[in-house]
Amino acid sequence: MILPVDMPQDKPEILPGTLDLMVLKTLAVLGPLHGYGLARRIEQISTNLIELNQGTIYASLLRLQQRGWISSTWGASENNRKAKFYSITRSGQKSLAAETVSWERTSGMMARVLALAPEK
Repeated sequence: MILPVDMPQDKPEILPGTLDLMVLKTLAVLGPLHGYGLARRIEQISTNLIELNQGTIYASLLRLQQRGWISSTWGASENNRKAKFYSITRSGQKSLAAETVSWERTSGMMARVLALAPEK
């Protein structure tokens, strides 16, 4: 979504598909996490530029689980509450690798376009 120039935007929008990629990468690096901990970690990594509500993170987790890219097991959280912990699967690792290549290609292309200097 492109916003008008005069419209202030404090927090960047999450582009479609990027949250799933962030979830997969976070689980691949940090190992199993529960939904709340995962959301807070992604916010922390983004230096709080992203704010994730529970509905947003759990929609992503459900989508990823339905695709077979993550699995879940019940366990106890840090404060000893029952929580569902999510882990990346082999299929998720393959998808993460493919999506990483795609995003690196896209971001490199955008960097080149944005670096264009005006003709004199």
